[in-house]
Amino acid sequence: MKKVVIAFFSRSAKMSAAISALSYGTMCAALCITVGSWMGTASTWAQATSGAPAASTAPAASAETTAKIHGHAQDPLAQPVPDTKVEITTDGKTPLFTFTTNDYGDYQGAGITPGTYTVVLFGKIVGPDGKPAQGIVDFQQGVKLTAGQDTQVDFDMTREEYISKLPPDVQKHIAELRKANASAEQANTQIKNVNKLIIDARTARKAGNFDQAIALDTQATQGKPDSGLTWYELGDSYLAAKKYPEAATNYQKALTLLSAEKSPKPDVIAAADNNLGEALADSGKVSDAVAAYEAAAKADPAQAGMYYTNEAVVLFKTGQGDGAGAAAEKAIAADPTKPIPYYIRGWALVQHATIDPKTNKIVLPAGCADAYRKFLDMSPTGPLADDARNILAQAGETVHGSYKKH
Repeated sequence: MKKVVIAFFSRSAKMSAAISALSYGTMCAALCITVGSWMGTASTWAQATSGAPAASTAPAASAETTAKIHGHAQDPLAQPVPDTKVEITTDGKTPLFTFTTNDYGDYQGAGITPGTYTVVLFGKIVGPDGKPAQGIVDFQQGVKLTAGQDTQVDFDMTREEYISKLPPDVQKHIAELRKANASAEQANTQIKNVNKLIIDARTARKAGNFDQAIALDTQATQGKPDSGLTWYELGDSYLAAKKYPEAATNYQKALTLLSAEKSPKPDVIAAADNNLGEALADSGKVSDAVAAYEAAAKADPAQAGMYYTNEAVVLFKTGQGDGAGAAAEKAIAADPTKPIPYYIRGWALVQHATIDPKTNKIVLPAGCADAYRKFLDMSPTGPLADDARNILAQAGETVHGSYKKH
């Protein structure tokens, strides 16, 4: 038989780690306690603002003589305050003009009669009875709105003046949330940097700059040493550089971490086992490579056909006929639509062929000719097809016209 070459099928994993900051819903719950405790009732606030200068309550003048307003509302954790009313009033009770913040905490309004007002942020609070209610969240007094001008009025509840008037337990809770958010932001920045290193390393690998890829992936493992995916990527770079022992070491480190995750990803674990198998095979550790491919097929049955095929290829290349044939049979059972396992099965069986002394022709074991024919059905051209046709011809088996060399 002619010497033939069969390539491995590879898998790659994507870096998808991320750390999320605290949700707005969690922070909003704290804010409901905050504003309900600090602002008190509407009547209390009205008394505090009763001395504010009054503005004309006459109907708005023409567009040229009215004022505009815009601004942004953010809570004590610097998160936007959405879908909340912004009321312009003079007595603390009756809104003369009302606008609403959008999803980003921004608002704007026009057609306002010029004058001096109190601008109120009116929305969700916790009332004196501890139940959710609508009330004053924050306010700005003595705001002068001038005809023809667009005045900015913000509600910044991160200001010390606001925080200092909150109950001690609420202040403590906000401080804890701020600390947690700062930690989450730092972690997210780290993840972002690591993802960039991995992307740059993949680009370097694709360009054949393997030393650069290894250096970048090494930095990624230093940035996130607890992430199996960073060690997986470093293994890929060493594998591309044909530094097989180093590749195997990093894949094994990746598998330890990937398997220990709270929610292990079977497809990623299988991909790492698959690439570990290739690294071990190229290091001459065939039995260990076979174990890695078996583990890959077990972890991700949907791709078992590919992993068993790679196992069969390794055993084929090292001349282990019976093992290659068994792996090929498993590959066919998992995915009967791929040609390579049929060829390897035929090759494994032909190792047990005999010679008929009367005709001097090869006598093929049962199933051998069928395996070769099935292979030729799927892949009728190329070196492997030529070898399959030659074997069938030497055995006196009929070679279908569609199998003939093109």
